[in-house]
Amino acid sequence: MNTVITTAGRTNEAYILRAKGIAKELNLPFIQRHKKSVSTIQQEQNANVLVVNKERLELYSYGFTSPFFFHPNSAAFRLKRLMNGEQDSFLEATRLERGDHILDMTAGLCSDSIIAAYAVGDEGVVRACEKEPLIAYVVDVGLKNYESNNDTLETSMRRIHIIHQDAVEYTRTVPSNSFDVVYLDPMFEEVIEESSNFQALRAAGIHDALNVEWIEEAKRVARKRVVLKAHFRSTVFEQFGFEREIRLSSKIHYGVINL
Repeated sequence: MNTVITTAGRTNEAYILRAKGIAKELNLPFIQRHKKSVSTIQQEQNANVLVVNKERLELYSYGFTSPFFFHPNSAAFRLKRLMNGEQDSFLEATRLERGDHILDMTAGLCSDSIIAAYAVGDEGVVRACEKEPLIAYVVDVGLKNYESNNDTLETSMRRIHIIHQDAVEYTRTVPSNSFDVVYLDPMFEEVIEESSNFQALRAAGIHDALNVEWIEEAKRVARKRVVLKAHFRSTVFEQFGFEREIRLSSKIHYGVINL
């Protein structure tokens, strides 16, 4: 499916120039809005539509009226809880320490990567792979520019380096034992989150199933452990040799392979 770039319904010359710049950067066509609805542009162009707004970029997948856009989502309140001394199940599973290097093979909205960036601090490294180019672009721009009244949240977001590449292809380019932890959070077989933005992410994303090569590459580049998050009914834990950490009160379970 093709994608076109346009502006918000109400815009000005500065945002038209910005939209044209993004179109050039992504090598995609720019379409004047002319007060048309996004749905009309989708139909006329037979394409997804990336809208350049004042506050954010919004990606409308063809046939969908709700956009995908960057927002820290659950990371914002999870971070507040951590700052208040509470626990986080992701950090309990990954056991990240200050200065650690972590690879998130399934970036998505980077909610877990934001928490990882907080845990590893300035001395650590957080890299997150996203195969779908437009999702990678929207998230990358969001991480670099999202403004919050929580300075710690902003600092954590800015630490994340998005890899605009298939995760397995990327791992093939790095030496063994390059990361302390490798993390996988594939698109769930069963939907857990019901927010419109999560649904929009599923619409725009690439749904690759876990396979042996993913797991073997993850184990090769990890020094300490590989951590998997999936629905509690998923069979991938047993299929790929993860030790499941059961959470009785949650639909989400983590699995760990210690190295």
